[in-house]
Amino acid sequence: MRGGVVKSSLPKNLPFPCLLFCLALAFVVVSGLPTLAAGPPTGENAYCGKGNVAQFGAQDGPAELPKTCYYTALDGTPSPGKQIRVAAKSDLAAAIDGAKCGDTLLLPAGASFEVEVLPSKKCDDQHYITVRTDTPDSKLPPEGTRISPAWGGVASLPGRPPFAQPSGGPAKLLATLVVRRPSGAVVGDHLRFIGIEWTTPPGANIYLIATAEHADHVIFDRNWVHPADGSEVGHGVGITDGSHMVAVINSYVNGLNCIALTGKCTDATAIRGGWGDEPISTLKIYNNFLESSGENILFGGAPSAINPTDIEIRRNHLFRPMLWREGEPGYTPTASGHPYIVKNNFELKSAIRVLFEANLLENSWGGFSQAGYSILLTPRNQPGPNGSFVCPLCQVTDVTIRYIHISHAGGGIAMATATKNGQGPALAGTRWSIHDVVIDDLSKKYRGGGELFEIVNEWPEKPLNSVTINHVTGFPDPQAHLMIVASQEGTPPMYGLVFTNNIVAVGRYPVWDAIGGPGRPNCAHADVPVTSIANCFTTYTFSNNALVETPPAFPPSRWPSNNMFPQTANDVRFVNYNNGNGGNYELRPNSPYKNKGTDGKDLGADIVGLNAALANIE
Repeated sequence: MRGGVVKSSLPKNLPFPCLLFCLALAFVVVSGLPTLAAGPPTGENAYCGKGNVAQFGAQDGPAELPKTCYYTALDGTPSPGKQIRVAAKSDLAAAIDGAKCGDTLLLPAGASFEVEVLPSKKCDDQHYITVRTDTPDSKLPPEGTRISPAWGGVASLPGRPPFAQPSGGPAKLLATLVVRRPSGAVVGDHLRFIGIEWTTPPGANIYLIATAEHADHVIFDRNWVHPADGSEVGHGVGITDGSHMVAVINSYVNGLNCIALTGKCTDATAIRGGWGDEPISTLKIYNNFLESSGENILFGGAPSAINPTDIEIRRNHLFRPMLWREGEPGYTPTASGHPYIVKNNFELKSAIRVLFEANLLENSWGGFSQAGYSILLTPRNQPGPNGSFVCPLCQVTDVTIRYIHISHAGGGIAMATATKNGQGPALAGTRWSIHDVVIDDLSKKYRGGGELFEIVNEWPEKPLNSVTINHVTGFPDPQAHLMIVASQEGTPPMYGLVFTNNIVAVGRYPVWDAIGGPGRPNCAHADVPVTSIANCFTTYTFSNNALVETPPAFPPSRWPSNNMFPQTANDVRFVNYNNGNGGNYELRPNSPYKNKGTDGKDLGADIVGLNAALANIE
């Protein structure tokens, strides 16, 4: 098919209104996506004009894109006042308090300052206070370029990818803020931090390094955030109650960890937040290396009367070292001998209008409260005291995930509206657009199920709905599943699934029951994919996919119609399949799936555009 409307695989007895809905939904997939022919733009402010003018566009498939943005170029955050040199080990809070809006505070490179609360000055957009190292710009990475620990004098870190170096080699070119407040150093308003190292005292009981709680217009630019060597610190940057216009850009965050059984914490994050009683909006996470043992990025998961809105997450490397995984070569045990608590690379429990674009996600494994999924979308109403629930308004809505690469994980993307573990239904889980994604090296060896997708509803009302998965290239564990699905007995079926234009291996049990079993009947029937899909989704489009290596027990007659069934990955004619691990998944000119998308594009992800989007991410 070329240029036509996606055909829908629908039960013959569907009513006419439902048929119209499905055809309209399929049309949105083809016509509603933005034009990204050469992949997305890569610039820091590609979607935000000077003056914070949002340029995301209106929608990506079913998902509404962010409506507000933060222009973070230096010419948008002027500090036209005096340059004030701050003596080493002096009181930085007092220096900020004594400065005027628009001043620049120069901190000596290699010097340290103990910090707890940095005061709010109530400045304006034309008079930022810049707090920076006195290292001249010529010796720092240029604006828009990521810093690394080498500017803090560290040439390399075990198990991490090699990183950029200053000319002349590693040197202490950053000024260091040593956080003394257990709940994190508080930042104020209209602050830009450039060339700053944030860390903790050895052995101190610190659980968060920097907090943007109630912060307004704050930019962490080319910062290195990490705990003291060997310290167990759970969280890097917190963006919570009342945070507005907060950006973490061109920075390096590493070493956040929690240790099982004997540790001080149970969930580590590089960047977390999104809860509280005051609105949180217009957040930007761009071009960072983000490492933690738990979630690299997490929004939601705590008492809240609000949802964070308008979140831009682009061109980040979400990573954890395999040295933290038991059984891996070079595994380094913790001092107690217990392993690190590992969760997802990216998780949303509360968020509205999120663009997650051009990110590289690596190394996610299960064994604790998670099953190794790299991405988890799951609106959650957390349990509170005396049977109460603390986030009834929580929702995960209008999420766009595009041009990303997931590798080395126990599972790909999990989507769930769940009530397990004592949690009540939240408000909504809907309008999720996933496209131009590569998912490879999924394996049960990473202590997960090895499936590409999980889609589960346990809510008695308002079921999960309107999920589009389009132009994905993915390979589950050969003994696992393309997709596990469930809409538990007593809950309504999900609706609005669109699964089109993908090249995916299907695994040994292609579409399987996620939560069923004795005493837990479910919509999925593990032996017939088309029956499981039709039972779990009242409306769906599942067509124009290349379903690779379909087992003999699941012939085309057991699938929705209008799909393709290459017998092996070699029949797809990738440039280099490489057994589904680090290959070049662009299609050769003679591939039967060139230009076979309903939009005239190649089936599977836009590999050329994806490679351009991820250039220099590591």
